[in-house]
Parts: sequence; structure tokens; C-alpha cells
Amino acid sequence: MATLTRPPLCPLLSISHTSSSPFTSQFLLPKPTKKVSPRFTHHKIFSKHGNFLDLKPEFHPEPIKFDLNWLDPTSRFRSDVIIIGTVPISGLRLAERISGFGIRVCCVDPDPLSMWPNNYGAWIDELEAIGLDDCFDKKWGMATVCINDSKTKYLDRAYGRINRKFLKLKLLESCVNNGVKFHKAKVWNVVHNEFDSMIVCDDGDELKASLVVDASGFASTFVEYDKPRNHGYQIAHGILAEVEEHPFDLDKMLLMDWRDSHLGNEPYLRASNSRTPTFLYAMPFDSNLIFLEETSLVSRPALSYMEIKKRMVARLRHLGIRVKRVIEEEKCLIPMGGPLPRIPQRVMGVGGTAGLVHPSTGYMVARTLALAPVLGDAIAECLGSTRMIRGKPLSHRVWNGLWPLEKRWTRECYSFGMETLLKLDLDGTRGFFDAFFDLDPHYWQGFLSSRLSVMELATLSFSLFGHASNPSRFDIVTKCPVPLVKLMGNLALESI
Repeated sequence: MATLTRPPLCPLLSISHTSSSPFTSQFLLPKPTKKVSPRFTHHKIFSKHGNFLDLKPEFHPEPIKFDLNWLDPTSRFRSDVIIIGTVPISGLRLAERISGFGIRVCCVDPDPLSMWPNNYGAWIDELEAIGLDDCFDKKWGMATVCINDSKTKYLDRAYGRINRKFLKLKLLESCVNNGVKFHKAKVWNVVHNEFDSMIVCDDGDELKASLVVDASGFASTFVEYDKPRNHGYQIAHGILAEVEEHPFDLDKMLLMDWRDSHLGNEPYLRASNSRTPTFLYAMPFDSNLIFLEETSLVSRPALSYMEIKKRMVARLRHLGIRVKRVIEEEKCLIPMGGPLPRIPQRVMGVGGTAGLVHPSTGYMVARTLALAPVLGDAIAECLGSTRMIRGKPLSHRVWNGLWPLEKRWTRECYSFGMETLLKLDLDGTRGFFDAFFDLDPHYWQGFLSSRLSVMELATLSFSLFGHASNPSRFDIVTKCPVPLVKLMGNLALESI
């Protein structure tokens, strides 16, 4: 859902975080001057099966220009912590925090200055709480959820899009000022000794540190699991586009649109959407510039990108949205739920490698930005003390600092929510969110932001059942027993 987790701007569309008038016409990319090929003629662009899919994204992110402290592998510099990966937000945020304690940090990445590829969005209050509210390039005072053609929820909670370039520059500047070193390479292997670890890079360099942190993302093989990885998957296709017009209010962002009237003339798509629904997520910047994303909240196995694209084409056509130019395009596949990595282990995870994705929503960005300092403080307490806790005791401290027993219990509860959503069809999903957003804001906001306790989650569950319609209650009673049994079993195992 834009990674519900997730959204940023290309530099040509980016504006200063102090600007009061984002996305005026001066920030649009220039019109192409060369002759348009027949492939992009009017009838082709707006054909039944073509639409925006025939348009190629015009912007391709370029590396940020910034002077880093590059590591000299021949020097005697010895890192206390090596962080694998700087493209995800989590790696740089953690490096910034740890290095602030005077701990020597080296970030290793094939391209440390590359731009983060996807758009990231977050609730304004989440970044305000951690002092990063200056990192939004656009804010909306309210969010909306369209349950069906006759019911819309208005959420009194401000939402914003994160300026990914500004945020990365902000983190890079702090890292450089704190003396963080950078090494441009891909890590092939991690070897552990009793009190330290060594990474082996594709350039032949071998670097040692007391702790290796993996921030390289979901596909990493350095963090180990001792249980089957039965994830659900959130998949989305998004475009930042210039359109002729759109029907959305400029002072509201569209969090979810579950309507399916756009599939009235698409019997196959309507049937598949009824079984595994998708919704539209939209961030309107002005009357002609908008970010649009068709999202499958969670499915197992993941829907295909082609299915997502076909549904999005049908939806935009029904809404009368004609795409003139695709400025950016993004594809998003987020593993959700499933087991946590083995705790503890010698490689420390952060972000996706540490199981920080919200199992029910796919949200991760704000939570990772908030939890990186927690993890950093645990690392600093071990490596910055006179006792210099290293090896297995260090791994035990940092993993359990990130995932204490209470947090593991709450994650199981959120995973129960994911397993329940997996069993709901379109009508069931609509009924669920109709009741969910009728809850006291403390509960639905706390659920989306991963800040409820186990007891609060239990209260939310009872309240949700009370707010639900009779068909939704029937869904809960008939479809939740198996996930509930699984939840109770996992809670028991975590308590051992």
C-alpha cells in the first residue's frame, strides 16, 4: 500500500521541505520535443487494454551527489559494526544512531549513493514523534477509505509523502559528520569467530567487526530462520503520473478504495477480485499530478503483476483518469507475517530482515525509523561499555532488545490479523474495514502504527466484533478458529 509501508519524489519533482506550494507546474518534467512514435498515438494510449501500460516512465533515478568517507581497505581502520545495505532506510538510520555514540561504523553497499526506488508514505504523527516531520514533501490533513459505492470513511489523521532524497541526504550528512565509513561492494559471505565476524566482499576485501548488521532487505540470505517462511505477500503497481484530470479531493489522500464497479464489464476480473480483492491508493498533488497504486493488501500466494495491472487499467478507465505521461513507475512485493528470524543469531537484522514489517498492513517505514534508535542504543550499551560485550552475548542482547517477549506476543496478534484477512473475500474485507475504522481512534491508529499492547489488542478484537455487521460476525466465527488456534499455539511457544 505504497507500502502502506511506504512513499518519495524524483529530484525534478522534489521540492524543498520548507516550500509552501508543492508541485506547481514548474516542477513538472519538460514535454518531450522529439516526434512521438505511432505507439504513443491517442487511440493507442487510451485503448481498452493499453492505457498507461503503453507509456514508459520518463524519470530514472540517478545517484545522489554527496561526499562520503570512503573506507581504505589497506588502512588499519577496524570497525566495531558493519552494516550491510544502505538503500533501505533502516541501514542509514541505524548507522546514524550508533555512530553518534562514538562507535566505529562501516556501511557496505554496491551503490551507497543510489536513490531509494519506491514512494514512501506515513502518518504525520509517527514522524513527528521521532523528530522527522521535516521530511515530508506533501501533507494531507485527512485520509479517506471507500468501503463501497455508497459508503466512505473520513479519517481525521494527517498523512504525508516522505521526500526520499531529503531524508537520505539528512541521514548521510549525519553519518558523515559522525565519521561513518562507506565501502562500495557486494557482500558474498559472513564468517563468525568467537568474538568478531568477518564479511567477504565481491571485490576481494575482507572486513572485520564485533557485530554485523544485515539491512539489505527481504531477499538476504545472511539472516537465518528455523521455521518455514510461510509469508503472506502484499503486491502493488504504482505510477506517478500527469493526467488530464482526476476525481479526487486535493486536501485528502485516498488510503483505500475497495469499490469494484469498474469491473462491471470485466467478468473474469470481477470474479477474481471478489475472491482476492485489490484496492486503489492515491496521493493527489494537484489537479493533474497524482500518485496512483493498485494494491493487494495480502495474499498467499501473491497475485501476479499482470493481474494487478489489468485491474488498475479497468479502474482508471472507469474513473475517467486519462494518463498523459508516466513520470515514475514502481513495483512492490512485500513479504508479510511468517516467522521471526531465529533469535538470537550472530548476524543482527534490521528492517525487513528483522521481521519489522507490519503483518496485517505492510507498514514498515515509520516503525523502522523509530526502532533503529532502540536497536542502536542496545548495541551502544554493549560495545560502548568498558566491559565490551561481544560474540554470542552481544547477539543475545541486541536481538532481545529489538524483540522482547511482549513484542513477540503482539506480533503474533498482528499475524493473526493477517491470517484472518487472507480468508476474507471482497465482501468480508469491506465488512472488516467498515467496522475497523468505526473503532475508537486510539485502537485503529494504534493498530496501524504497531503500538498496542497485547491487552489493548484483545480489547480491539472484542470491540471490532461488537461494531461488525451480522455477515462480518459470521465471517469471524466461521473463518477465524484456525488462525486463532495457530495464534494460541505460537503464543505458547514464544513463552517457553
